[in-house]
Parts: sequence; structure tokens; C-alpha cells
Amino acid sequence: MVLSSPAMFSFRGPLGLGVAVLAAFAFILGCDRSPEPPSGATSSATAPDLPREGIGAQGGTDVTGQPGRSSRQPSDDRPTIVAFGDSLTAGLGVSPEDSYPAQLQRRLDDAGYRYRVLNAGVSGDTSAGGVRRLEWVLKSHPRIVIIEIGGNDGLRGLDIQQTRANLGEIISRFQAAGVTVVLAGMQLPPNYGKDYTAQFAALYPELARVHRLTLIPFFLEGVAAHPPLNQADGIHPTEAGYHMIAATVMKYLSPHVAADTGGSARLAGRKKH
Repeated sequence: MVLSSPAMFSFRGPLGLGVAVLAAFAFILGCDRSPEPPSGATSSATAPDLPREGIGAQGGTDVTGQPGRSSRQPSDDRPTIVAFGDSLTAGLGVSPEDSYPAQLQRRLDDAGYRYRVLNAGVSGDTSAGGVRRLEWVLKSHPRIVIIEIGGNDGLRGLDIQQTRANLGEIISRFQAAGVTVVLAGMQLPPNYGKDYTAQFAALYPELARVHRLTLIPFFLEGVAAHPPLNQADGIHPTEAGYHMIAATVMKYLSPHVAADTGGSARLAGRKKH
């Protein structure tokens, strides 16, 4: 989906710029859904338990195949961090190595943490789609999961109670499997109505409090409303935008990888940055 003209948004000033970009975000990302196959049609590429998009860790696992099956030998024995989300996680519009999970992998490597990051992002995914993908993701036996999902629910005006229930199920099932959860919060533009946007804004902090997990308050902090950090569509980050997102995620992830005895061992010869 391409906007016909920037003039369709007439907001002025710094605040107006933020509203304009978020409005563009709502318009385009809300349409970010892969076509559904005809009723009854099945294929390995569109089966509901497999992602339509996703990039494996540079260590050699392709998460568009079955998690846990290495595409080359020897297998990678590092503990796994799964980046679980929609197009913002998948890295729509940038090369695989520029997506935030790939950039996060490099940050972890540079800091000497022995982890591999798997990109389990699916463009257009909703919280309901996330629930359907849980078994697939759990097959990769993650140590930590970063959940960035639910934004498309809000942009499509879906029932917040259902989104809350879906996200709660996703979190609970990961935690029941012994996975550490980091939840990335999202925000909606104001044109979705005061009540709806307020309820949506409260959703992620509430889930973090109830499930006692780490919350990234806003996944796009410092990136949304900054045109140089976004692609021409005004909503998907550029390489530089994902660089900032990876830095934000690393800030909230670091205490977990440092405390994890399985992944905190420093690689020989590496210096902590």
C-alpha cells in the first residue's frame, strides 16, 4: 500500500508530525496482511502453523522451516532468543541483515553473549495469529522470547478484551514452558478515539504487571515520527531505524542475558562494550 500524497495529512509542527506519521502507520500497517489462500487450499508456504515471512539467525537456522532443524551442520548449541512479532520484527522492506533481530544478534555477539536470535516475525500478524503459531515457536526451545505483537489488532479496531486474552495466552504458555518473556509495548494514533487508544495504551503495562515480566514501554521509541528513520511508507523503519530499535531492545534484554548462567559466559577474546 502506497500513500498517494503526503498532503493528505495536514498536521503542522513537531506534534503534528508525530500524529501524521502515526496516522500513516495506521493506514498502511493496518493493510499489511498477506493474501489468504482460497478455502480448502493448503500448501507448505501458507499453512497456518508456519510463518509467511521470517529470517533465521545468522548461526544457520532458517525459521521459515521447522524450528530446531539446522540448515547446515554442525548444529548451533547456543541458547535461543526468539523475536516473535509482525512486520516490524520480520523487517519488511529491509534486507535480512538489517532487520532488528539480525542487528540484535550482532549486538549480543559484540558484547560477548553466547545466544542466537531467531526472527519469527510475520507481516500482518495479529495476536490471534500469534496464538496459532505458539506450538511452532516453542519447537525452537527458546530461552527468551521478545513479543512484539498486537499492534495490528489495534490498527484494525479489534476488540481489546480479545487482544488481551490472546496476549495473555501467548505469555502464559511461554512462561509455562520456562521461557523468559520480554514484552514490547505499542501505541495507537489519536484518531482511533480517546477511549480506545487509552485502553490500548494500558494493555501492555497491565499484562506486564499481571505476568511479572519486563516491558519495553514503546517498541518504536525514538523512531516513530522521525522520517529519516523510516522508509518511504512512513511506518516501517530503515536500517538506521532498526539500529535504534535494536539498541532499545538490548537495553531491556541485557539484564536477562547477564543473569542467565547458560548464556552469560563471555566469548573468549571479546571485550564488553
